[in-house]
Amino acid sequence: MRLPLPQFLAILTILITVGAPTVGSARNLPDFTKLVAENAPAVVNISTTQRKPPENHLPEGFKIPEIPNDSPFHDFFRKFFGEGYREKFDSESLGSGFIISKDGYLITNNHVIRNADEIIVRLSDRREYIATLIGSDEQSDVALLKIEAEDLPVVRLGKGYDLKVGEWVLAIGSPFGFDHSVTAGIVSAKGRSLPRENYVPFIQTDVAINPGNSGGPLFNLDGQVVGVNSQIFSRTGGFMGLSFAIPIDVAINVAKQLQETGRVSRGWLGVLIQDVTPELAKAFGMDKPKGAAIAKIIAGSPAKKAGFKVGDVILAFNGENINRSGDLPPIVGTTPVGTRVSVKILREGKIKVLNVMTAELPKESNLEFSGETHEKDVTTTIMGLVVKNLTEKQRQELDVIENGVYIANIEKGPFMNAGFEIGDVILMINSTHVIDTEDFAQIANSLSPKIPARVLVQRNGIPIFIALSID
Repeated sequence: MRLPLPQFLAILTILITVGAPTVGSARNLPDFTKLVAENAPAVVNISTTQRKPPENHLPEGFKIPEIPNDSPFHDFFRKFFGEGYREKFDSESLGSGFIISKDGYLITNNHVIRNADEIIVRLSDRREYIATLIGSDEQSDVALLKIEAEDLPVVRLGKGYDLKVGEWVLAIGSPFGFDHSVTAGIVSAKGRSLPRENYVPFIQTDVAINPGNSGGPLFNLDGQVVGVNSQIFSRTGGFMGLSFAIPIDVAINVAKQLQETGRVSRGWLGVLIQDVTPELAKAFGMDKPKGAAIAKIIAGSPAKKAGFKVGDVILAFNGENINRSGDLPPIVGTTPVGTRVSVKILREGKIKVLNVMTAELPKESNLEFSGETHEKDVTTTIMGLVVKNLTEKQRQELDVIENGVYIANIEKGPFMNAGFEIGDVILMINSTHVIDTEDFAQIANSLSPKIPARVLVQRNGIPIFIALSID
């Protein structure tokens, strides 16, 4: 049926009106213009210079001959091979930062200024300063700089821990050297743990962050800095939708310590932990997976002195619940050294509370793990698993100081099904330490087919629990 032209135009108008976004819905999107205008002057561009001496390409054992000063070869050998040659080449890197005090203190990332011989800070009005490094902390990736200037624009500080997932955030920085670029997005997650970054509960966002943004501020809609842009997840080197920021609470705590003492002190418990999987939760007798399972305890540590045991599951530390193992290190790290705190644990299906006094996190080279050594060259086969006692040489190579038996071979059976691997060292089954193969056989043969067992193994130097079901 053919509609008259007036009716056709009326229907078309209705369809266009329904399909178009309303003025009200457009107004619900945030307007960042005022936020950027107020805060961009406090964001800086950072470039660094590393001066490296040229490599000496002389053949091994070759010595520079004695050459008279008036020889045409004297200057050639002195310039390119002489020991007194001091000409250097520059290697620049770019990053961002932001000013936190009117007298010139500013924050950036440690990796932005690492190994720098000279740090140049450029403001939005193109003024340039040579910055002094007050201090840096590799574990939190925070560095504190100082420039000699007065009455500088500063950012307002917020609280990264108060952010909510889904909240709008904005970054200002210098991606690929493009000064004061602005990108926006939302908070994707909080409290993220990244590999080798145990003491920072990262803020995950979908804000476009690229090389050069590092060290720049992450703002909330109130114009407060809530994070320091630090890392991206990328397979190409560029932004792929995942970026991570250090909560400003962590960064300021580190900056204050660097300013006052030149170093950062962190609380230390002295345990190696892992997540509780659904399978391990059953083995631990838990209704649902939560907490941090202790896989190893360091000799002489606060945890050792307080009576913690391998196999304990930490449920709360100083009143703060531990849902995942990644929750624990930042909480312990920010606890002042020498503080006595209560720790709620699960041990053998029962809730206990232990009191522990935190110590200062030592250097890794000072860490030693508790345990004894035994050496009996015996092989035992149980349920498709072939285990051997460790020799002293194997202990040194595998970094196993505690007891344990070495998995030499594995065939079809419950151990293969559970994910055990050749080369694993079985240290403990449930709450019983495995001393040698004879001990292992006795424990394994007594396991119940109805209840999964938690087995502590050391794999590639890292202790982990595996849930073993022999049904």
